[in-house]
Amino acid sequence: MNAPAIPGYTHDDPALPASQVTAEDLEKLKATVLFGPDDEAALRTAGEVLNGQIEQVLDVWYGFVGSHPHLLAYFSTPSGEPIADYLDRVRSRFGQWIVDTCTRPYDERWLAYQQEIALRHTAEKKNQTDRADSVPHIPLRYLVAFIYPISATIRPFLAAGGHSDEQVEAMFQAWFKSVTLQVTLWSRPYAESAW
Repeated sequence: MNAPAIPGYTHDDPALPASQVTAEDLEKLKATVLFGPDDEAALRTAGEVLNGQIEQVLDVWYGFVGSHPHLLAYFSTPSGEPIADYLDRVRSRFGQWIVDTCTRPYDERWLAYQQEIALRHTAEKKNQTDRADSVPHIPLRYLVAFIYPISATIRPFLAAGGHSDEQVEAMFQAWFKSVTLQVTLWSRPYAESAW
């Protein structure tokens, strides 16, 4: 898959370090969130439905973040000024994340990029990719809490594809499971060996 040139998007970078999460760990996590082949198929359909709606989805998510000063603070200077360039660069990657969630195989390359995404929320790598003068990390509690709005707000976009209620529900459940799985992976650097 050839993704467009997006600043800081390194999914296919061969220099990206391998994840410490093994393929076996991933299979166990997938089983724990009940994510299986039917979900993979539903996500592919979701990717087709969401194609062409990415900017509208991002408008909803950015509206949500922007309406909550405690969330916008993580894209702002330490004194509280939102950093427009930082927001724009992250937005491009966030849009690609939607595509990747629906279309990428969940393999070693995907795991490596999940680790990179995780680290970019922590003091180890936050702000480095975009050379942003922002706060040093995002607390894990907000990554976990963000599972709900990122999931709940996707349903109307999934319903816009003209599929049956049953198909929309399957796409939604697959999305919800995937987001939960990814945030679980993003929690690893916060938990270190306790993960």
